[in-house]
Amino acid sequence: MSSALTPPAVREIADGYAFTGPALDLGAVLLDGTAYPDAQVRIPLGVLNRHGLVAGATGTGKTKTLQLIAEQLSAQGVPVFLADVKGDVSGVAAPGAPSERTAARAAEVGQQWTPRGCPVEFYSLGGQGAGIPIRATVTSFGPLLLAKVLDLNETQESSLSLVFHYADTKGLELYDLKDLTAVIAFLASPEGKEELRTIGGLSSATAGVILRALTVLENEGAGAFFGEPEFDTAELLRTAPDGRGVVSVLELPAVQDRPRLFSTFLMWLLADLYQELPEVGDLDKPKLVFFFDEAHLLFKGASKAFLEAITQTVRLIRSKAVGIFFVTQTPRDVPADVLAQLGNRVQHALRAFTPDDAKALKATVSTFPRSSYDLGAVLTSLGTGEAVVTVLSEKGAPTPVAATRLRAPQSLMGPIEAGALRAVVDASPLTARYRDAIDRESAYEKLAARAARPEAAVPAGAPKEREPAPRREEPKGAGGLLGSLLSNPTVKSLARSAGKQLGQEISRSLFGTSKRRR
Repeated sequence: MSSALTPPAVREIADGYAFTGPALDLGAVLLDGTAYPDAQVRIPLGVLNRHGLVAGATGTGKTKTLQLIAEQLSAQGVPVFLADVKGDVSGVAAPGAPSERTAARAAEVGQQWTPRGCPVEFYSLGGQGAGIPIRATVTSFGPLLLAKVLDLNETQESSLSLVFHYADTKGLELYDLKDLTAVIAFLASPEGKEELRTIGGLSSATAGVILRALTVLENEGAGAFFGEPEFDTAELLRTAPDGRGVVSVLELPAVQDRPRLFSTFLMWLLADLYQELPEVGDLDKPKLVFFFDEAHLLFKGASKAFLEAITQTVRLIRSKAVGIFFVTQTPRDVPADVLAQLGNRVQHALRAFTPDDAKALKATVSTFPRSSYDLGAVLTSLGTGEAVVTVLSEKGAPTPVAATRLRAPQSLMGPIEAGALRAVVDASPLTARYRDAIDRESAYEKLAARAARPEAAVPAGAPKEREPAPRREEPKGAGGLLGSLLSNPTVKSLARSAGKQLGQEISRSLFGTSKRRR
């Protein structure tokens, strides 16, 4: 369609997306059901570290939008991280299959479509799946993230932080869950209570709650996620020999029944990147774009301290040239403080079948800049592969709201065959590095050796330890871990005397994750 036939309203929107620098092509402006291929909607490459949101009801095309953005980022030399929750993202590794439908979509939006796959690495949590195993040591994971996985309350979170502090200062390495279990059991013993006396106690009831939660986690098979070799998140920043960014796909179908665990593991990856990467400010293109799928799982049931840490990490990681896209159903799934930092928005269709749906629709409309569209009507009438878009311009200002018919991905829109996926994994140089778990000497072995020494045994005839009172779970608190720790006089005293402790204190980040020791 020639520009002479393009309505003035469409041309005005298109002018807002006429960037001079490198950009990703999303699709064509859509008005009254017609797409205008000469009015292109784009995202400047240099603003992708300002984060974004891809939202929409189930079946509206969010996954294909991720695929479309990921393959263009890869072509521009930007590495990408994708969490494959449903098992249908692996096709990004293979060229797409030509079809009449794809050709028609390309013609509608002015796309020169050619089938093309991306360089891909496939990962899996703890080796539960075909991908390269991703593991984290318990020490690196930290108390705040682990407390969320274990669903601990505020008091229990504080006690867990005390356990980590003790292990850090005493040189007791927490590599896997049995290490943490051994340290907690020791600190709840008469000898351990004596050592803890100077920095605060660990009640038997709290120790019991944490130990039971760890046992449940172990019995669910999650013990495989913790240990060595620990995954180096620098692997996510790689480019292929031809200069394209590597797309890292984390397979999650095998752990779909543990949403709290996999969402928290994704946050660990981001926290570790934040710890390790240097400050670089705004670059011409990001070092990595990280798609956080099923984002509502991260925020559901999170403590105040946890939400504060997420907000600050999102705010600060942009200066390290990492962009984050949260992927969920409605903007209401994301806390307001985080949502306010998401400058790039791709909103697929919403449904309004129930009163709650209507509220979600109204809330979504209120988060967009003013426009000539009736967004309430548009968002409920969009078809699959269509979305309402607004991004940041090269100057950092919001672009006009644009209903958009999106381009078709050039890679395969669906999973690749299991044999092809296995071939990619087998050919990866990372497979040999991370495939086999190792078990070095750590807290479990050190405490076992200590208990085996003759002087550690209880002398004959010594009075028995008084039986503890029945274990009770502490009630859930309303506050957060950070506030309770900082207001605790014992912890203040502990911080002042940390230099006098044996061993070397591990430096920890906002999430309590430890800085990697290379």
